[in-house]
Amino acid sequence: MSRFSQIDDLKAKIDQLRPFPQNTLHSLRADFLLKNTYHSNAIEGNTLSLYETKVVLEDGLTIGGKTVREHLEIINHKEASFYMEERIGTELNELFIKAIHAIILKGIDDKSAGSYRKDEVLISGATHQVSPSYLINEQMEKLIAWHAANKDMHPVEKASRLHSMFVNIHPFRDGNGRTARLLMNFELLSAGFLPVLFRVEDRSSYYSALDQAGAKSDFNPFIDMTIKLEQEQLAQYLSYLSR
Repeated sequence: MSRFSQIDDLKAKIDQLRPFPQNTLHSLRADFLLKNTYHSNAIEGNTLSLYETKVVLEDGLTIGGKTVREHLEIINHKEASFYMEERIGTELNELFIKAIHAIILKGIDDKSAGSYRKDEVLISGATHQVSPSYLINEQMEKLIAWHAANKDMHPVEKASRLHSMFVNIHPFRDGNGRTARLLMNFELLSAGFLPVLFRVEDRSSYYSALDQAGAKSDFNPFIDMTIKLEQEQLAQYLSYLSR
């Protein structure tokens, strides 16, 4: 039995329920946008709570005692998510990746937004080094070529590998994680699967799985993590849509 059998079966059941009730679909998407924005930013150190994130996203209000950057991280992630969704089904390319990154860092670091880094960085706590700056252009071209050449790879595996390979290149000074997670969901949505979210509570295992992929080229822990998250999302959708 394939490691993807369960999620493929769940996806098939959900596909049989299409077209989805618009009100239910809208509620599910809004719930995911809020939670994904909160968790993706919290993983990177944003201190706004889930409720505070909701207030900023849905009411446009500011939270006392929180920085302008933290507010912008929430607003920008929402806009980047919408932009990513508009591109679903199109070919992945570097312009698209740079555009997502530019939105993520808009008003935060406009000089670096959408531009590959020209200096060297380390991932704190990682056991491997990311790509040196002089190789970024070449390795990003190879990443796009790899993506185009692997059309038959299972979408969940492909999305997982895309995320892992991207963060191992680490092409930008900041915002790589948020960009990688949006690219991963772009891949999943383009293939008809559901987007996944990595919870801040699971940050340790998330980073550990990515480090194993970067240090040992062992993508399996991260693929398995993504399979579990995709299964959770599919089961949640099926539960709501079957009512």
